[in-house]
Amino acid sequence: QVQLVESGGGLVQAGGSLRLSCAASGRTFSRYHMGWFRQAPGKEREFVAHISWSRITYYGDSVKGRFTISRDNAKNMVYLQMNSLKPEDTGVYYCAAQETVRLGNDPSEYGNWGQGTQVTVSS
Repeated sequence: QVQLVESGGGLVQAGGSLRLSCAASGRTFSRYHMGWFRQAPGKEREFVAHISWSRITYYGDSVKGRFTISRDNAKNMVYLQMNSLKPEDTGVYYCAAQETVRLGNDPSEYGNWGQGTQVTVSS
């Protein structure tokens, strides 16, 4: 098991930037695949980004070219740099972890989730 805590959410204007952080527990953090998902009110949880233990990355179509996922295994941290934010990016952002995944873009692949952090992008 691994515990995850997200931070860095807030209110930002369209076109602005925000960086989310995910702090993870566990001595085997470096072996975990990590993902970011988001959920808007009344909508299903949406894939945002994935990073493997070897730092291979994969992004959802709606955020490609704007968001960057990264990790610092020495600090047990995962980050999501969000640039050129749009109102459609508004939602609760969740960090997720799993030791093994297929593609890493399906919420069902992850067994560990954080509490989430709210991101609101205004027009």
